[in-house]
Amino acid sequence: MEISLQQLRQMIGVRVGYLEQAWQIIEVLEDGPSLVLESLRPQRVVQQDKFGEGYRRAPYRMTVPVLSIDEAALHPDFLALDLA
Repeated sequence: MEISLQQLRQMIGVRVGYLEQAWQIIEVLEDGPSLVLESLRPQRVVQQDKFGEGYRRAPYRMTVPVLSIDEAALHPDFLALDLA
């Protein structure tokens, strides 16, 4: 099954369920490709600078791959997104 970058970009702003939490798709990374999810929980995490020092609180973000390692199928984590 093929999925285009254009189709993925249309998902930006969509709220999804993943790992029993609410997330919003905020970005598509072409390398992979992958989706960047931002937590909708009010808790924030300390974001580190390039030296590992905490400098601000930000929403938790994570990346979900779209394709499997061999790029022959959709990644199980992508399939686990609850788009409803």
